[in-house]
Amino acid sequence: MSFALKEIKEARQRISPYVLKTPLLRMPMLDARLGCEVYAKVECMQTTGAFKLRGAFNKLLSLSPEQLKNGVVTASTGNHGRAMAYAAKMLGARATVVMPRTAPQVKIDAVRALGADVVLCGAEERFDVAERIRRESDGTMVPPYNDDVIMAGQGTLGVEIIEQQPDLDAVVVPVGGGGLISGVATAVKESSPRVRVYGADPAVLPAYAQSLKAGRMLTLPFSPTVAEALLCQTPGDKCFPCLQKYVDAVYSVSESFILKGMKLLLTEGKILAEASSCIGVGAAMEKLLPVSTKDKVCFVISGGSVGVEQLRMLEEVEL
Repeated sequence: MSFALKEIKEARQRISPYVLKTPLLRMPMLDARLGCEVYAKVECMQTTGAFKLRGAFNKLLSLSPEQLKNGVVTASTGNHGRAMAYAAKMLGARATVVMPRTAPQVKIDAVRALGADVVLCGAEERFDVAERIRRESDGTMVPPYNDDVIMAGQGTLGVEIIEQQPDLDAVVVPVGGGGLISGVATAVKESSPRVRVYGADPAVLPAYAQSLKAGRMLTLPFSPTVAEALLCQTPGDKCFPCLQKYVDAVYSVSESFILKGMKLLLTEGKILAEASSCIGVGAAMEKLLPVSTKDKVCFVISGGSVGVEQLRMLEEVEL
């Protein structure tokens, strides 16, 4: 690991003019359903609707004027692309975002609205396509997660959590590529080592849960999930050591409980968040988390990019 709490605090100072300090809400209406004292870090209220803005700004602000002039490229299922497009626009850089054809239209439209060039391709080939475009344009790649500068930026969320609620017992974080939980876990454990950090990944594509059990990075077959922002077949080689060092456990959540978490958060918690962001709530509803009724548990609600088509999925979900 080449970033730690020091780099996270430096990132916080660097990005503070551009990024909101989002609320941490106490949510007693969810206590009985989730089996703990519930807190929510509502990063779905961030400027571009997700935590990704933190890492994107930290990365782009670290680039030289020449690099910004040549443009930036990324592969994204949506939230990172929107964040990078926003940051690039603010800093006067050209942005190209490679997205899966299966990405929600609301996310594709949001990236285009910020002036970025959007290239659509198959979900499994998005990183290869992005690298080809980067080579052809002589631009700079801005990875969605496997990058120390990106992870330090995401870690600013963890610093805020500990400042806002110092007596937490646990923090639950969605796990896709691993950049968010790497940054948050580093910030939390180096600030308050007694706080437990749990991850939640999709049971249909549990790259981190399986890799941690195996003690090495595994590559899993591609599988679609309602938590499309958490698509990850292979852990990042920079992220994986962070999870091994700082994360207490990663739990794999079934598709039905991801949607149950989304519906509960909307109907009872009055928070509109995308399915990927609700996976930690789903883990609690599925009774996967080792928490008690007296534990103060913060659920990171990582993004809120939701279209009407996603909300329709909830009509048949029973709580």
